[in-house]
Amino acid sequence: MAITFSQQIENLTLPSETLLKKWITCVISNQGKRVGVISYLFCDDDYVLSANQTFLNHDTYTDIITFDYVEGDVISGDIMISVDRVKENSAIFNTSFEQELLRVIIHGILHLLGQGDKTDIDAAEMRNRENNALALWKTII
Repeated sequence: MAITFSQQIENLTLPSETLLKKWITCVISNQGKRVGVISYLFCDDDYVLSANQTFLNHDTYTDIITFDYVEGDVISGDIMISVDRVKENSAIFNTSFEQELLRVIIHGILHLLGQGDKTDIDAAEMRNRENNALALWKTII
């Protein structure tokens, strides 16, 4: 089991990495799965856009890209998060930066657990699962 956090940008203060790892592990284990190797990279818009163009052939900005390496019940993947998008979305949705960052952090995990978000029904289920995970976060801190 390894959950790592790295940054391509400066001046980002994450919540406690120990608590983040505990939270992510709880979300995964609550689904009957195990943590494999999960790597987070916090970066800027340009970095995520370049990855989106290179690896997914998408020419759009996004708050998160999730690369799925799941094998059976072992949850593994690389997750890239645009801090620029998180800041903008926190203003749009009138929430704190930390709350939006936590939402996006767990959004990637939910993708690795098989949750889609392309249809309205899937997007609503994703939001529900994000909210449940955020409620769990409050019990961990």
